This record gives sequence, C-alpha cells and structure tokens, in this order.
Amino acid sequence: MEEVHWRQLSRELWLREGDRNTGFFHRMANAHRRINAMSKIMINGVSFTEDQDMREGIANAYQQLLSENPGWKADIGGLLMNQISPSEADGIEETVKEDLLGLFKEFHDQNSFIKSLNHTFLVLIPKKGGVEELGDYRPISLLGGLYKLLAKVLANRIKKVIGKVISPDQNAFIKGRQILDGSLIANEVMQKMGFGSKWIGWMWYCISTVKYSVLVNGVPAGFFSSTKGLRQGDPLSPYLFIMGMEVLSVLITRAAEGGFIKGCRIWRDREQAVKVTHLLFADDTIIFCEAKKEALLHLGWVLFWFEAASGLKINLDKSMVIPVGEVDGVLDMAAEIGCRVGQLPTVYLGLPLEAPNRDVSAWDGVEERTRRRLSLWKRQYLSEGGRLTLIKSGVCGKEKGGLGLRKITILNKALLGKWIWRFACAKEEFWKKVLEAKYGKEEFGWRTRKANGAFGVGVWKEILKESTWCWENMGFKVGKGSRIRNVTVEECWDQNTGQGGWILGLLRDLNDWEVGLVGNILAVLRDYSVTMEDDAVCWKKGEDGLFKIKYAYNVLANSHGLDFPHSNVWVGKVPTKIAFFAWEATWGKVLTLDRLQRRGWHLPNRCFLCGCEEETINHILIHCTVAKGLWNIILALCGVQ
Repeated sequence: MEEVHWRQLSRELWLREGDRNTGFFHRMANAHRRINAMSKIMINGVSFTEDQDMREGIANAYQQLLSENPGWKADIGGLLMNQISPSEADGIEETVKEDLLGLFKEFHDQNSFIKSLNHTFLVLIPKKGGVEELGDYRPISLLGGLYKLLAKVLANRIKKVIGKVISPDQNAFIKGRQILDGSLIANEVMQKMGFGSKWIGWMWYCISTVKYSVLVNGVPAGFFSSTKGLRQGDPLSPYLFIMGMEVLSVLITRAAEGGFIKGCRIWRDREQAVKVTHLLFADDTIIFCEAKKEALLHLGWVLFWFEAASGLKINLDKSMVIPVGEVDGVLDMAAEIGCRVGQLPTVYLGLPLEAPNRDVSAWDGVEERTRRRLSLWKRQYLSEGGRLTLIKSGVCGKEKGGLGLRKITILNKALLGKWIWRFACAKEEFWKKVLEAKYGKEEFGWRTRKANGAFGVGVWKEILKESTWCWENMGFKVGKGSRIRNVTVEECWDQNTGQGGWILGLLRDLNDWEVGLVGNILAVLRDYSVTMEDDAVCWKKGEDGLFKIKYAYNVLANSHGLDFPHSNVWVGKVPTKIAFFAWEATWGKVLTLDRLQRRGWHLPNRCFLCGCEEETINHILIHCTVAKGLWNIILALCGVQ
C-alpha cells in the first residue's frame, strides 16, 4: 500500500506540474543530462585521479591564475579621457547613502564590510564532453546574496553616468562576463574619469577583498585571495571592465589623430564624413586600418602599450587580420601582430559580417544549431504540452486558435521596424551618424535617404522596406516644432507669461462665419501647453507612446478572423498536456479512425467504446453512450444536473 501511495503522489505531482514552467518541469527536462562530476583532471601535464589531489591541484592552479606580483605598470596619466562633473560624482555617492541601510551603513561610513560577505565559490562547468584538461572547464562564480545586493546598488549608480565617460566606439558590455586574465581596474583610470576618492575606495574594497574557494565535486577546496580578475556574476564587473577597455579606445583614437592609423571614412557628403577606426563590444574589438605593413606595426605598439597599462592580454589565438578585397602581403602584415589571417565573410558578435545579403548559406550554422536542439526532444520523452513549454516565447494567438507562439516572419518584420523607430528617436548615437554619413538624411533627420547601390547596402536596404508600415503607425509629439514640417510652435508661445501662453496673430480680418471656428480652435488650444522640448515621435498603437515589439507584432499580424474558445481550452489549472489535447480536439486534429481513413489507412470504422457508431472526435468525446455515462458521473460529482 505504501508503494502505491507514493506512486500515486508522484503521478499527481506530474499531472499538476509536469508540463508547466516550474522547477519540477526543468528538473525532468534536464534529467538525462550527464552529471558534471570529475573522475580525473590534468593540470599542466600532470594527471590527478584522487579526490583530495584534484581539489588541491585545482585550488593551487586557480590561486596562481588569479594572482600576480606587483610590478611596473605603464602610466596612463597623459591620456585625455572623458570625465563626469564633480556634482555628478557627488550625486552617485549621495544616492548610495540613501539606499544602503542597516548593515550597509557601515560600508558607506567606513568603506568596508564584513569580509566573509565577499567569499566566492568557483564552480567548474565543462565546455564540452569528455574533458580532462583544466582549461576545458569554465569557472562560474557563485556570490553571496548580501554582497550582490550591495554591488547592484553601486552598479545602478554607475549606470547613470557610464555613458559620459565611455567613448561611443564601445557599443555595450556583456553582463556578468568572465574576465580571468584582466587586472583589477587601476585607480588612475577612475580618477581620470572624474570619480571621487570615496567612490574609488568603495570600488577598490569590493574587488580587493575577494576570497575564492573552488567547488570540486561539490566539496570546497582552498581559500585564497585574488589580486587580478573580475568575477562573473558580480554586478560591478561589466562596468569596471569597460572602463578598463576605455584605455584601449583612447589609445587607438590617439594613434589615429597622430596619423599612425587611418580608419575608414564614410561619407555621402564630404563635409559630413564620419571616421571609424574601431568598434568595441566589451572585449570583442574590431579595428579598421590601411592594408599596409607600417599600419599593422603601429597597431601592434598600441596593443603592447595597452597590455602594459592595463594588465589585460590580447588573445592572439582568437585574433585575425581580415583583408578586404585583394591585398598583397597579408601574411607579412599578420606577422606584425602575431595572429592568423582570416577572410570574409566572417562572424562578428554572432552575426554574419560581409555575407551576401540573400545568401541563405550564411544561416547554415543557425539551422544546424536549431536542428541539434530539436533532436534532444527525442531523448526527453516530453509530451506535446512539455514541448510547448520548452519552445514557447510568446504563430497565431490563443484567442484565434493558435498555440500562442509568434510567427517568425512577422516577428522579424517587427524587429526590423524597431530600427526605423530607433533611428527617429536617436540623437547623437554613433551608429546613426554613420548611417547619415553613408546614406544622407531627409529633412529634419527623422529618416535616411533611400539606400541605393548593389554592394554594401543590403542590410539597411532591407530595414528601410519596413518604413511604410512603421511610419503609418508613428506620429509626432510636438515640442518646439522645429523638426516638423508646417508646424511653427515656438513663435506662437510666450514662455515669459506665468506658465506660458499662446500668442496668436491674425493675418487678415475674420469673416462673420469664421469667428465661431476660431473660437473653437482657441478652446482646443486652451487645454494644451508647450514645453519647449525637442519634437519627438510616438507610437500610435501603444499605451505609453513608445514602440514595443508586442505592439508592432499586433499591427502586422492584423488578427481578424474567427473567434476561438481559448478561455475554455487554455485554463490555468488544467495541465498543459490536457489543454493541448483539447486544442487538438477543437480543431479536429486527433487521429481518430475517420481521420486515419482519410489518410489512406484501410481500417473498419467502429467506436471501440460502444461498438455502435463510427469513431469521430465528436462521437468519442460527446455522443458515445459510454462517454455520456462518464460525463453524467463527473457532472453529478460537481453538483451539476
């Protein structure tokens, strides 16, 4: 009886949570994955098989990896870097003072906290199957919740001013990125950016009091300090890292200003040319220079100086010199840097670079990864409801009889349309300046001109195809009226009279029949005031006037069609596999005998329950005498006559 009892309980749990997006579901979905347990490890050519030896060897290896001897560092005092104002530096400190309460007040006043809060576990995750070398594992940091809360408050304050000290060439950062070979950000960098000594002290304490232990098969090994490296998962790490990378950006810019490196000039009109020397996305860097040996030599010196100043090291194994067109002596150029030679098309930030616009082979990798992911379903024995939970991301809505999945072609158009919106909203962003320089801009700068040409314009040309439907759903929020045709607001508004007022002058005398119309106009204007802000665009179909993929998708889907009883099918308390069966039954997709006959199966069609009528979905669920008897029992239990 006890065995039956627990089997029934486990079955009930599966019925309730088996297909839902819960921890139980994901534990079941991952049940067939191999446990990441180490049986042996090779460190610097020495193999370890005993648990104690593995723990000590791994702990010593990471202690050496995360430590460095203090020595000479190149001076960056001569570099001109963007700065925040003293008031902004004080502002982020004061805001932190208000947010940190109780335990964190000590940190604000004394620039310190209990060091045990900064203890970190390193978990080793294999990068591939059958690993033996220590380098084949990826270390993931597990931080304490109290420290992450404190660091998150500091990170949120940095976020408000980070755009003023980081050059536009740095497009973004990868949150929580693992930076094991990077030195701690030198105090000079933050001082050069205008951060106050108190703030720098906070940052330094957070990153200098780190203690590590390595989890080997679930057992912690070692307890050592770190003198270099930023932790994955630390909210401060991405911001501190891109501050360090700003040194590289400034060095490249300085070399370009001195004529040592010549970047790429983009223009439609020479007076509005934009020069692009480099682009950064965290540590992913692309540098544009002339195909000359001297240019690569100068670039090599820039990289050498950056390594000396920051402690970061360029990974030459992952670096490439990529020629554009026919270039002679490219091998000699690559030798100046010490890296290999690549070719176009290639991949940058996960997307194809310089691939033909309509070349479907550029997406072979994406297709292969998708097929490989879908093939895992065969090993996971998931029901339709479980598979739906795995792939659901928000094709046709449930209200129209779909599964609530988005149709990829419509979603792609909505995502492309977002670039139209972003261009209209952007002001001084670097990517907008590049597009304006290459294609030109229409009056007032809301959009670019048409992308003409047969080479190098494919991406933006495809995006511009979405302009029509986008602008049909976009309107203007009038401010000064200086960027909107046939609108002159600033001259008709007096900002000096109290809260401001309208100044309306008549070009001629009014006819009698026009007096009432003017009165109506004045009555409407009375409810509006001018803020004298810049003109802006707004999204007509959105509640807050902002573009959202959800709003754009709904516009493109144009969901007019038959009504589907979605509220009776997709009921929250019903297991997803049951709701999925109800959805199939509603559409007549269940493989009953009548549907099998339509597919060419030669089978006698008789209901297996009653043996009287032909088997159809409506018969076996509603009209069959056996089904009716079951419904009567269920309804009686529910008190329904």
